[in-house]
Amino acid sequence: MTSLPMLAKRILVSACALTHTTERAARVLGTAAFLPALFADRFTHLGGMPEAEFRAQLAGCRSFEDERWAGYWRDFALPHRERADAALARLGGPSTGELLDPAGAVDVEGLGKLLAPAVTILADRGPVANPDAVQRFCAEHPDAADAANALDGLIKVLVYEFVAAWPGWSPRRLEAYERSHRLTEILLTALASAMEVTVESMRIPFGDGDAVRGFLILPQGVETVPLVLVTNGLEGSLAEATLPLLAHRHAGLGLFVMEMPGTYSYREPLSPAAERVYSTVLDVLSADPRVDADRIGMLGFSFGAYWTTRMAAVEKRLRVAVANGAPAHRSFGPGGSLGVPEVIVSTLRHATGATGTTDLMRRLRGMSLRDHYRRIEIPILVINGANDTLISTQDSIDIAVGAPDAQLVLYADDDHCAMGHAVQWSELSVRFLREHLLPAGTPEPLTR
Repeated sequence: MTSLPMLAKRILVSACALTHTTERAARVLGTAAFLPALFADRFTHLGGMPEAEFRAQLAGCRSFEDERWAGYWRDFALPHRERADAALARLGGPSTGELLDPAGAVDVEGLGKLLAPAVTILADRGPVANPDAVQRFCAEHPDAADAANALDGLIKVLVYEFVAAWPGWSPRRLEAYERSHRLTEILLTALASAMEVTVESMRIPFGDGDAVRGFLILPQGVETVPLVLVTNGLEGSLAEATLPLLAHRHAGLGLFVMEMPGTYSYREPLSPAAERVYSTVLDVLSADPRVDADRIGMLGFSFGAYWTTRMAAVEKRLRVAVANGAPAHRSFGPGGSLGVPEVIVSTLRHATGATGTTDLMRRLRGMSLRDHYRRIEIPILVINGANDTLISTQDSIDIAVGAPDAQLVLYADDDHCAMGHAVQWSELSVRFLREHLLPAGTPEPLTR
């Protein structure tokens, strides 16, 4: 049940969104009042920043305006950049500026050798990165302290650049996103060998000059593997979807992590027609001789879970699906918009190409999955928090009730995508995927 203070906040947020006064109110109240409830959690979980520190930084943010927002958050990346640069200099490696220079050539293999002694800082962070991990690592491995500080500093830089980029679409945000993406790509490819995987950065063309951008991650030494297609949310990033999954790299599954259509790097508007984007990706992946085309699953988060649910109903090449925090029907109705921040509404307008709020509501209603549930013939695991403040939890329940072979897991007292139980649902999801994609009797992966 929604408390009175929470209801009052949702009414305030909606009123400011309808009157386009969020920016004015944020100058007084701060931007935190107009952000999703889990805003701080998602970035501290990814970057391993102390929660109190990040929330104090958030409390000081007073504008969503492009230059001020992006500049504010980029400033917090500077001390981590300086720490990384000092450690890299002692190691004889490149500076962060050199890594971020799009015109520069990066010795990825050389960087990987320098950072490999501390690869666990990247590879084993899991869905909730421990803020004390680097300090503990350095105490146990003093000879690798520079590698650990360089790697941790670079990860925090890419996460703060991701914050600066959120939720995309404006010029400074898109610039920050490209910097975050570049660092993510460099670190993943540099440390692939140390993580005992191969990492390929891929662009899959579709439509009129558009392309899917993603990472193909496969275990080393295996000729053919089952694959999981992973898709992020509306204003998520490849880093946000990829880094937590690295901890499961020895689960015997390949991954292709892609940006959801309608997000940062796409030009084509988001619509039901984006089904063909995922089908095009599956065409390419199924044709790869390293991928077992008969054993492909899909995993989606937030709006990416919408696409996972939709594709589970229409794409016969999928064998199993996991949908975490999916909007499906009720979230697209009139009641589903109460409390949605203006910055999210604006992002949805940009993503869908809507001309205004009325047009946006019409387009979203046209994306309803209510008629798709019964068409899902494959096993599907549906996950969410029981008290989702961003979309309707009832959508998750309806998917699970409607799909013939569904399992529903709702975490009590948790919010959108059950972020408070990220460790639990991450392990549950991998077990579910392995159960349906690997041969019966396959041993559990060894802990590395």
